[in-house]
Amino acid sequence: MWRSLKVDLTGKRVYWQEVSPEEVAYGGRYRTGRLLLEREAHRMYPLSPENLLVFAVGPLAGTGFSNANRTSVGTRSPLTLGIKEANGGGTFGYALGQMKLSHLVLEGASPDWVVLRITREGQVFFDPAGDLLGLGNFEAAAKLFAAYGRKIAFALLGPVGEYLGLLSGIAFSDIDGRPSRLAARGGVGAVMGSKRVKAIVVEVPGKVEVWDKPKVTGAIRRYAELLRQDPLVMKFYNAIGTMGMADFQNTFGGLPVRNFRQGQLASPEEFRMGGQYIAPLNKARGGKHTHACMPGCVIQCSNVIVDEKGEEVVSPLEYETIGLMGTNCGLTDPDQLARLNRLANDLGVDTIETGATLALFMEKGEADFGDYAFMEARLKALYTPSEEARFLAQGTARVGEALGLKRVPVIKRQAISAYDPRVVEATGITMMITAQGADHTAGNAPRLETRAMPVEEILEASYQAQVNAAANDALGLCVFGGSVTNKQVEFVVESLNAALGTSLTPAFWRELGEGVLRLEHRFNHLAGFTHQDDRLPGFFYEEPLPPKGYTARFRPEDLAPLYERLDHGS
Repeated sequence: MWRSLKVDLTGKRVYWQEVSPEEVAYGGRYRTGRLLLEREAHRMYPLSPENLLVFAVGPLAGTGFSNANRTSVGTRSPLTLGIKEANGGGTFGYALGQMKLSHLVLEGASPDWVVLRITREGQVFFDPAGDLLGLGNFEAAAKLFAAYGRKIAFALLGPVGEYLGLLSGIAFSDIDGRPSRLAARGGVGAVMGSKRVKAIVVEVPGKVEVWDKPKVTGAIRRYAELLRQDPLVMKFYNAIGTMGMADFQNTFGGLPVRNFRQGQLASPEEFRMGGQYIAPLNKARGGKHTHACMPGCVIQCSNVIVDEKGEEVVSPLEYETIGLMGTNCGLTDPDQLARLNRLANDLGVDTIETGATLALFMEKGEADFGDYAFMEARLKALYTPSEEARFLAQGTARVGEALGLKRVPVIKRQAISAYDPRVVEATGITMMITAQGADHTAGNAPRLETRAMPVEEILEASYQAQVNAAANDALGLCVFGGSVTNKQVEFVVESLNAALGTSLTPAFWRELGEGVLRLEHRFNHLAGFTHQDDRLPGFFYEEPLPPKGYTARFRPEDLAPLYERLDHGS
């Protein structure tokens, strides 16, 4: 029996409720959006006790179904002021699935800082968190394991979230216990901080119940086999990881470089900030370049980066971090970036938003692009809530406005991801139109050479990517399996039916994905957003991007066919 858990933090009361199998199928990002819309969170100040913070998993969570254990975190974003869903891998979703806990809703604000602890028997405790306050994530994680044992999973708030910094995300434990898998974007950590919850600890039961175990076991094996047969999965994600996208975008001309001034950092032969250079170097040093962030995943696109002495620096180093905290800030040394990434993970901050914000100080002339010492000092300053730290922690849009800058790469107050919309146009359209703010994960199509495509095909490519991403997010699936998952809809739905005992048809996939998009579009409309909020910053339309020399082509008025589908359906 699946259940949900509502926690009233103000009164420290908990409410369990049974959830039907059909409702469980509408999980993850769909569940967060539905609850936020039904509870009219668009009327709530994001950092008020009234705002909701929702953790939701998909229907295959807790099983060994590869890449199906992601956790969606939903709230009204204090960064964008719109709806937000940020999701992450690791073990937290796996633990919730084994608890048969489809979603957890935090309401109100605790009078004192707490660790919310859920035992395998379903008891809920509000443990004091005083000894964790002010600690970085790695030290706090060690204390959690010391207090509660190793058979736990957690969602952890870093020090920046404690003082409500909008850079802050929520860190989930990975399979080795690192607090390194972040639901990072949109300031979700600030909302957790406003509720005075330092961590959520869940005991892992170690087994999961499904409707038809033989069928689910067969589906797990079949899906793993399909992934291992897929060239994109095995030759790109498994072999190199997401950092291989840096090589591609550097060659393609869509890489953010020095506050989106260029689309290429160096010639492909001289480029050192991508997987083609980093992967063999890391392997030679004894690092891991195939590593699973969550139980059961066969894609294993994560990594463990080590230094020249073979000592661990960070896990993982991902493309978005390379793009925004690396090349966008003018860095050319991957070892320097790895050390900054470690700091960001310890602070619990979004490397996209943080990197974009740091680049603005360089844009202003307070440091040169590529100034590692400046970046390190600014990150270290974030540990304590000084005036300097609070300013940086407000994120790209607000810092850019305060500095009086015109070149501020944001949409709906959220930093643009590592795909320049002048070149990576279908992803750019996604980042414009999504209710999530500038978020590539809402529907990425990074390899399309769109200048040779009709406009209607570009719009369609973005829309289909958004539908598929939303469906994957609702089912707790990592989108990096999309080259298999999105083509095997009938198989995926059959797997859901075997796990839940439902009778869903293949049409469920599209219904689910489009349902998510319309929920979120409706929420932002009610929150006061208009189509004009989807416009790119002016410099994208005015400045040709080297080396291709493109300017942005798409404006909100060009997206009318997509607005029609979001408003009224297809």
